[in-house]
Amino acid sequence: MNSLIKTAFTYTPIGTIHSPFTELAGMPIQPAGAAGVRGRMVIDEKYQAGLCDLNGFSRIILLYPFHHSQGYNLEVIPFLDTVSHGVFSTRAPRRPNAIGLSIVRLVAVNGCELIIEDVDILDGTPLFDIKPYSPAFDSYPDEKSGWLAG
Repeated sequence: MNSLIKTAFTYTPIGTIHSPFTELAGMPIQPAGAAGVRGRMVIDEKYQAGLCDLNGFSRIILLYPFHHSQGYNLEVIPFLDTVSHGVFSTRAPRRPNAIGLSIVRLVAVNGCELIIEDVDILDGTPLFDIKPYSPAFDSYPDEKSGWLAG
C-alpha cells in the first residue's frame, strides 16, 4: 500500500530573480561557480514588509523553480562526475519536483529590490521564498558528502 499523500501544491512567486544569464548554456551550476556574479531580485510590493531586518544578513537562501526544466530522470550523470547517480544524491535540475535552492550573498536591500552576488540562476526565474542563512544552523562542515567526497 502506498502511504504517500497525493496532494497538489500551488505556489505563488513573491518576486523575480534577474541575472546576466539569459540562456542555460554557459550558466554556472552552483553559487561557488558564480563567485562575484551580481544580480538582483524584485519583490512584489505586497511582500515588502517581509524584507524587514533582512539587510542584517550577509547571505540568504533562495527557493525557486527550475522553470525551464522539462521532465525528470531518477538517475543522472552530474557535472562533477562521469557515472550515474540517483537524482536525490545530486543537485541536477531534472527532478520530480524541479525546485532550486541557492545560497547567495546579500549586498543590499533597497525597498523591493535586493542586490545579490554569487548568482547561478537564470534571468527571469520566479522566486518562491527567501530564508536567512545562519552559520549556526546551516553549516555542517564535518559531515559526510557521499560520492562528492571522492
